[in-house]
Amino acid sequence: MRPSQRNLILDAAIRVTERDGITALTLEAAAEEAGVTKGGLMYHFRTRDELLLAIQRHLATALERRLAAALGKPLEEASPREAAATYVRVGGATPASKAELAFMVESVTHPGLAEVWDELMARWAPVPQEPTPEDVDLLLARLAADGLWLNDATGGPPLPEPVRAALLERIATLAGGS
Repeated sequence: MRPSQRNLILDAAIRVTERDGITALTLEAAAEEAGVTKGGLMYHFRTRDELLLAIQRHLATALERRLAAALGKPLEEASPREAAATYVRVGGATPASKAELAFMVESVTHPGLAEVWDELMARWAPVPQEPTPEDVDLLLARLAADGLWLNDATGGPPLPEPVRAALLERIATLAGGS
């Protein structure tokens, strides 16, 4: 299989989960959705756990690319406030899906899956050990953005666009961005 087939399989597995739930995600279901044989899928992912880990990495990589593009410079050159404001803007502009929520929940009980997200968050929104008031504002902004994402992912009450925009603006202000 070509490397591009690997991404097709990952995207197919995400579609299965979005449509049918994470319990329906089997190697067979992912292979069928991707239009490959189970043997072809197993060339890259021998087990469901390997597939789940690859999906977590695929989703985290996609998010990190969106964050880096929105930041407009290398993360190493950004202040914590710039990184946090970018996280808020991107998180608020990115529609959440049922599949993403399912994979996030799955990571709670599997340390290897959670590690993917822990590493991303350590780069973009680290939790301070001895917080200053500024650190608390940044963490609060991150948690508020995550809460908005969770509201969307769980099918919470839809927010009218003016309310959503005002909320995102307030969260970004808390993070020190505009």
